[in-house]
Amino acid sequence: MLQIAPSAYRRHAARRRSPALRSARDRRDETLLPEIERVWQANQQVYGALKVWKQLRREGIAVARCTVERLMRRLGLRGVIRGKAVRTTISNPAAPCPLDRVKRRFTAERPNPLWVSDFTYVSTWQGWVYVAFVFDVFARYIVGWRVSRTMTTDFVLDALEQALYARQPERDALIHHSDKGSQYVSIRYTERLQEAGIEPSVGSTGDSYDNALAETINGLYKAEVIHRRGPWKSADAVEWATLEWVSWFNNQRLMEPLGHIPPAEAEAHYYRQLRQPASVVA
Repeated sequence: MLQIAPSAYRRHAARRRSPALRSARDRRDETLLPEIERVWQANQQVYGALKVWKQLRREGIAVARCTVERLMRRLGLRGVIRGKAVRTTISNPAAPCPLDRVKRRFTAERPNPLWVSDFTYVSTWQGWVYVAFVFDVFARYIVGWRVSRTMTTDFVLDALEQALYARQPERDALIHHSDKGSQYVSIRYTERLQEAGIEPSVGSTGDSYDNALAETINGLYKAEVIHRRGPWKSADAVEWATLEWVSWFNNQRLMEPLGHIPPAEAEAHYYRQLRQPASVVA
């Protein structure tokens, strides 16, 4: 049996009886624990210690990352772990294919010069459901999305139409990039891009790196929503959950490539800088 010195036991008992005698660390932990749980709960229960720590710092709560890690373990909280991406592309070798105008360079200096599109699938009790997204590359902002029970051209066109309505991009100033999926290289989809004055681009080599950014965000969606909250009963349930996630993703989710700020904040910062008067050089 482990022997405990009487003096040590008395100090421990005294601290339990009197908050004034408890250590500063214990008191600080009691303050931080509800804040950490609040941030984790408010962000779809998907944040790991790094993003919880970053969000606390954004709110002006000074805390060390190692402290957040320790207290998250104490609370039993953890971030989601992404699984292996699964390819959904079904190409049509007979369909004419636009040139690859992106060459795996998924960067943009402003909103709306480059969009990328892709879709993924979800198993429900009523059968397969498909979810299409259109992303603006500048800040990873989701500008269009659609949930469908069928994997047709209409389905991805609906996501594109939502993006066009939301963004009203300038003609001849935007590239739309996708993989070689038959829906994206179909005549109807290509014609709609041309009507809107958008230059089509399709990955040339046919591997996952051709549309890596879209697949990365699809992977986040599957990990943060589909795998964590399933099984799914219906397409309606998937659609509602996707709506919630898209709103959170665009307006709250901290994105590491953006400096741990949300997509909407990155875009707002860009437009705010445009409105600032240029400095006058003496």
